[in-house]
Amino acid sequence: MTTTTTSSEMPGETPGGSPSETPSVRLVSDLVARIPEFRDVYENHVFRQGVVLPHVFFWDVVQDTVRSFLGEAPATAADWRRTLAFLEEQSCRGVLGIDEVIVTSFLGDLPSPHEPGHAIVQQLGPVMAAKFVRIRPLG
Repeated sequence: MTTTTTSSEMPGETPGGSPSETPSVRLVSDLVARIPEFRDVYENHVFRQGVVLPHVFFWDVVQDTVRSFLGEAPATAADWRRTLAFLEEQSCRGVLGIDEVIVTSFLGDLPSPHEPGHAIVQQLGPVMAAKFVRIRPLG
């Protein structure tokens, strides 16, 4: 049986992802496909790391999202609302590898109550808000 592949949004991937691709790596691929403003961050990440390391990549996602929320991001940056909407959608899926990245490396790295941008936590969707309260009950 032969399989045809078509081009996809991420270099070296088929549209459905490879069978060995982890949910956390797919999360990164899907984020960049849905919000292309993260493409440069992705390319720089892969250049520096040599591979996709979702938890490391999401440090940059958090920083860019908070800057956007604060109005400090360049005009070409991803809008924080789109990022939160995408992550809420992914959080609703209940996939372990996806939840690990979102909870640990996005929600866990959001600003603390005494830091600029903490108010972004009031903008989280219901699923992410519930997860945030579980991991950071004091904010």
